[in-house]
Amino acid sequence: MPNRPAEVRLLDSGYAREVRSLLYHAYRHEPTFAYLFEAERPGYDQRVRATVRELVQQHFSEDLPAIGLLIDDRLIGTALITPPQRRLDITESWSWRMRMLLTTGFRCTQRYLAYHNAVLACLPPGPYHVLPLLGVHPEFQGQRFGEQLLEALHNWCAEDDGSLGIVLDTGNPHYLGFYQRQGYEEIGEVAVGPIIEHVFFHPNPQTVVKASA
Repeated sequence: MPNRPAEVRLLDSGYAREVRSLLYHAYRHEPTFAYLFEAERPGYDQRVRATVRELVQQHFSEDLPAIGLLIDDRLIGTALITPPQRRLDITESWSWRMRMLLTTGFRCTQRYLAYHNAVLACLPPGPYHVLPLLGVHPEFQGQRFGEQLLEALHNWCAEDDGSLGIVLDTGNPHYLGFYQRQGYEEIGEVAVGPIIEHVFFHPNPQTVVKASA
């Protein structure tokens, strides 16, 4: 169990700044982002920060849901959710593409779009929730908050009778066993440069334990 209880909360755009900060710290050392946004080139941190900012801004501007874990009102974990009824592909947004080009450059934008489209091509048919970004702040990793975040996600998504499950992806081999232990099945692999991105599906989420503070 976590060392301290964390409150599960549905987040709105008022948390956008905290969500951006947390996801930046969660993703800046991820191998997929390191390849997509060229970690070997100066300005990498700024490109990751800009990308997370644009993704979070677009998510909340579309009124899409997000779940957070909070300890003493500090956001320590979060997941952005795209419900099956709102399968909006933000990469089709002209304004989003322009902002990405201006902040990360042409090559990184093209890499991100290629990665995004390759993952989409792996997705199973039917209605399901997609998790474009999720993470626990590095300061709180290894304390079972990741399990609590996924439990909250599974319970929240299970309330939608029109959903067959949850889809997410990762290029970090450290997380493969973790997701499998949480009931995820690998449904595809995508080559992202030298990175192998694994696409996971959690079928038919069931409300087993009530996620609460």
